[in-house]
Amino acid sequence: MPYVLWFDKAGKEAISLVGGKNASLGELMRADIPVPPGFSVTTEAYLAFVSGELKEKIEKILSQIDPTDMASLEEKSQNIRQLIIDIPFPKKIQEEIASNYQALCQVFDTPEMSVAVRSSATAEDLPGASFAGQQDTFLWIQGVEEVLEKIKLCMASLFTPRAIAYRVKMGFPHEKVLISVGVQKMVNARAAGVMFTLNPINGDPSKVVIEGNWGLGETVVSGLCNPDKFVVDKVTLEIQREISLKTTECVFDPLRKEVVHKDIPPERREVQCIEDQEALELARFAKKVEAYYGCAQDIEWAIDRDKPFPFNIFMVQSRPETVWSQKKREPLLGKKSAYELLLEKALKPVKIVT
Repeated sequence: MPYVLWFDKAGKEAISLVGGKNASLGELMRADIPVPPGFSVTTEAYLAFVSGELKEKIEKILSQIDPTDMASLEEKSQNIRQLIIDIPFPKKIQEEIASNYQALCQVFDTPEMSVAVRSSATAEDLPGASFAGQQDTFLWIQGVEEVLEKIKLCMASLFTPRAIAYRVKMGFPHEKVLISVGVQKMVNARAAGVMFTLNPINGDPSKVVIEGNWGLGETVVSGLCNPDKFVVDKVTLEIQREISLKTTECVFDPLRKEVVHKDIPPERREVQCIEDQEALELARFAKKVEAYYGCAQDIEWAIDRDKPFPFNIFMVQSRPETVWSQKKREPLLGKKSAYELLLEKALKPVKIVT
């Protein structure tokens, strides 16, 4: 079985190999949605790495955990993660990851290209349980050694206290939840955020709601900012705008070589972070993604500062919307259908003044 699969080679049929997040990227590519290219380090690589003596040590520590004892949980979680970090990858896995990262760099003729390294668990977004967001993500990673290091940290994050306790709570055996890791070309984001293919406030399916901020989308996803909000009507394409006072952005600092949070200059704080044409293009892609999946979606997007419109717009994740999609559908207006409202209006007596 493969240790590495490129996103465009693995969709939902390969979720056991690449996890939910990476499988979603493959599906988006199949739907002809712009997605930054990259590859998955598969669950086969994880199983080959966490095997033998390492697996036995991890299982022994897990068997001693009392999830109600937070101090013990923290200590044993740290012990497991340190075990994983300290052991080198098998040579074959290391070589496959390195050669595929170098191939990705060659596609863009950029040595040591910046990538995002993201965890992708096999149990993400299951009915009645969501493991999404429990494992680590690393942005603006450069060079083979750093990529290998961050992949290992992503694998180790399968055993954070939160992840261990959640599996125990939900009754999931630890050995049944596996992890893949995505390595994806970084978008040099001028602005980024999330969008929903319905209005998340009232469930209105006729709207696309876009939320964004300057810089990387982490400030929007983690709730660290008050984002700009654009509500786009799917039919008329009318845009309603709420431009917020934005004080913090997440950006890459080339001197420190890391992602940092910094103050947004005063002159940009109340300027809308995306143009109207970009909002409309995002809404177009949102409708396309929703039609492809057949259900409402929660989508992460980014706009590349280095590319011209419309080639600067990328989707970096899509998952089912989980609040309104699980509710029983009812008419929006007084629980009456549009037909009932029109009929009621038509049969209403009309007073004729002579």
